Amino acid sequence: MSGISPRRLLALCRKESYQIVRDPSNILIAFVLPVMLLFLYGFAINLDINLVRIGVLRLDDGPAAVSFEEQLRGTPSFEIHHGASLQALQGAMARGEIRGLVVIQNDFSTRWAHGQSAAIQVLTDGSEPNTANFVSAYVQGAWEKWQEARAPLSDGTPVPGLELRQRAWYNPATISRDYLVPGSIAVVMTVIGALLTSLVVAREWERGTMEALLATPVTAAELLLSKILPYYLLGMVAMALCTLVAVVLMGVPFRGSFLVLAGSSTLFLGAALGFGLFLSTTLRNQFEAAQAALTAGFLPAMMLSGFVFEISSMPAPVRLLTRLFPARYFTSSLQTLFQAGTVRSILVPDCLFLALLMAFWITLTARKTTRTLD
Repeated sequence: MSGISPRRLLALCRKESYQIVRDPSNILIAFVLPVMLLFLYGFAINLDINLVRIGVLRLDDGPAAVSFEEQLRGTPSFEIHHGASLQALQGAMARGEIRGLVVIQNDFSTRWAHGQSAAIQVLTDGSEPNTANFVSAYVQGAWEKWQEARAPLSDGTPVPGLELRQRAWYNPATISRDYLVPGSIAVVMTVIGALLTSLVVAREWERGTMEALLATPVTAAELLLSKILPYYLLGMVAMALCTLVAVVLMGVPFRGSFLVLAGSSTLFLGAALGFGLFLSTTLRNQFEAAQAALTAGFLPAMMLSGFVFEISSMPAPVRLLTRLFPARYFTSSLQTLFQAGTVRSILVPDCLFLALLMAFWITLTARKTTRTLD
């Protein structure tokens, strides 16, 4: 980028900053939209199952059957509903009143007393696979804990129940919001970064001011930098606002380095702003550029970044496709910084890929930025 005049670049950046202040849509995009989307993603998308309504049909009045039902009642994740018959409980599940039901057969206590296998039947609402898996897992856990507590020794004395102590690293309370909010910041910043710069060059063409700029000694490099630097600062302020909202208002812990966060955010914004500027330079129409930025920025960030859907579970061609999008690496970096801390083995490769994507989009935009009207 030879031939850059600091004076001309400063004047162009000042002009673009005035444009940002004069246009209310920029303020809405940079400050209002991120907070709205962050609260929407942070509270609307929730993978936690705190209380599940299940039905219990006990056909046996024996002590073992009664004891197992009490074990289910003592499970804090269940709200137990009784039914007069299997048909009544199935009807309640069809209406969505319960998410599963447990049937304790009439020979349960007898078979258990004679040392035979005593089975229970678990029916779940498969229309919501995630909830159905939770119901099955919770009932299985209650069943295993009950078996351990009641398994008799050779002299008939019950064996003390096993004490299972679990510990979840990085997210001890296993709150899905602590995992989803950092990823949602990456999605929000993808939309913000691409949308901010997708309008700037197209706006110049539509208003006829680009011709006036091309009549001046401004170089293509100065024009490109003047469109990136002000919006980079605006994007960093929006990033700081998102982090502040996540930590202070939403209670998401941050365990990493703010310096590393700023560095990875810089690389990501460079790629996102470069992509938006490429669309604006190529399409020269604000509506088309904004639509392209939302479609090509939001959808891949939402679907292919690992924010909600696990990348390792995707087919191999789709996993390769995810490597083309900066949101994948920024999501990984944010989730690592918020939950685990500054883990170099994860952050260094992510930042390298972000740097490559930033260089690619800025270089491509620079090639499309010419001092001609064609």
